[in-house]
Amino acid sequence: MACTNCSTTAGKAPGCQSKGACSTGNCGKMPVFNWLSNMSLPTGQEPFNIFEVRFKNGRKEFFKNKYNLSVQMGDTVAVEGSPGHDIGVVSLKGELVRLQMRKKKIGLDSEKVKTLYRHASESDIEKWGLARSREKEAMYKAREMASSLGLEMKIGDVEFQGDNIKAIFYYTSEGRVDFRELIKVMADDFKVRIEMRQIGTRQEAQRMGGIGSCGRELCCSSWLNDFRSVSTSAARYQQLSLNPQKLAGQCGKLKCCLNYELDMYVEATKDFPDSNVKLKTKKGDAFMQKMDIFRRKLWYSYIKDPSKFIELNIDKVQEILAENKNGKFPESLEMFVQAFVEEVKPDYENVVGQDSITRFDTSSKSKKSNKKRSARTSGGQRQGQENQKAKAKTGNTPSKLQSRQGGQKPKPKTANPAAKQQGAGQGNTKPKRRASRQRRLLKPDENKSNNKKDNDTKKPE
Repeated sequence: MACTNCSTTAGKAPGCQSKGACSTGNCGKMPVFNWLSNMSLPTGQEPFNIFEVRFKNGRKEFFKNKYNLSVQMGDTVAVEGSPGHDIGVVSLKGELVRLQMRKKKIGLDSEKVKTLYRHASESDIEKWGLARSREKEAMYKAREMASSLGLEMKIGDVEFQGDNIKAIFYYTSEGRVDFRELIKVMADDFKVRIEMRQIGTRQEAQRMGGIGSCGRELCCSSWLNDFRSVSTSAARYQQLSLNPQKLAGQCGKLKCCLNYELDMYVEATKDFPDSNVKLKTKKGDAFMQKMDIFRRKLWYSYIKDPSKFIELNIDKVQEILAENKNGKFPESLEMFVQAFVEEVKPDYENVVGQDSITRFDTSSKSKKSNKKRSARTSGGQRQGQENQKAKAKTGNTPSKLQSRQGGQKPKPKTANPAAKQQGAGQGNTKPKRRASRQRRLLKPDENKSNNKKDNDTKKPE
């Protein structure tokens, strides 16, 4: 969120390109949606002439439109300051402003309601941007001045007025701080009027903003504007461990969200007995170990055997307590244990989401083997087709053509050495090596040449 209302980019809106003038008002902190904007007023009723104006980091004040100006939500206006004037953005108008004033207990004639002067001019906006550019440097210098004077305070934010004649310094401190000397030093350095405002740690977190442990924007900087006290009893009602590191928020206090569901837990725990009440049986007394509010179950253990947990429904516990009031004691708690019915599991295991992670690895190997097999079968089919074509043209099989070309098969070995000598005396050469599989696949042109040679040799006969 970078527009005219936030402190990241002064006077620019790189996101929505509306310069903070959108009708929804969702460009800054603590946005408000005017859900009555499309509804017309009753006849004879004039519109409410007080507007809500938003300043830096969600600070809002109410201003009266005494000059009957045409003001819309998102307009940059010049309002009354103390002293001088300030620049802000109209965040709400109409009857919702009346409801907000009633919620904050501000009267229509209160001194807190000041005057709305005019629409901000270009010179007002330029001066306002120059004043806001000084805020970051002024905050660092003020921290150095406070530490040099030995003051136990933390300056968290600085806000310059729109006319650049006044600056408000927000600080947090555990006790009272005498900052009179600090104001003199800052007034001499910044040449403006200085105002110091002490705020709490929650207000500081609201102005600074941030991300909570839930992963969302802080409630106090997005929509929560009233801070109620939070105690550790809220965590006890919700069965949370009293760990200060997990229960504390960014401000260092207990999280405000602990109060969100507290009423529901208090209402649900009314049916549960006190944890100090013991169940009396003939086998012995039993005390409460823990309880589950959502499942409406409790776990008890005998004093003699605290390591054994006995699960009981809340109805059974109330029944035992009613018998104890009448002076009756059951035999044991095991009599009231509800039988656990085991769910029938499906007879199949490989359902959606339970496939093996390596299922794609095994399939890749099978794909490779399938490719090899398909290559072999296709090669065999091609060889058979070529052999049939050659036989149809020449009327000879490839084995006959091989013998005519001189491709003789190797003779079988004989155990008689005399036959070897006789063959050597006749001048027979060593049998040639059998032609490879590729050579045996004859082309059509070679078949034609071989047929011509066969016909030539047959003519003299």
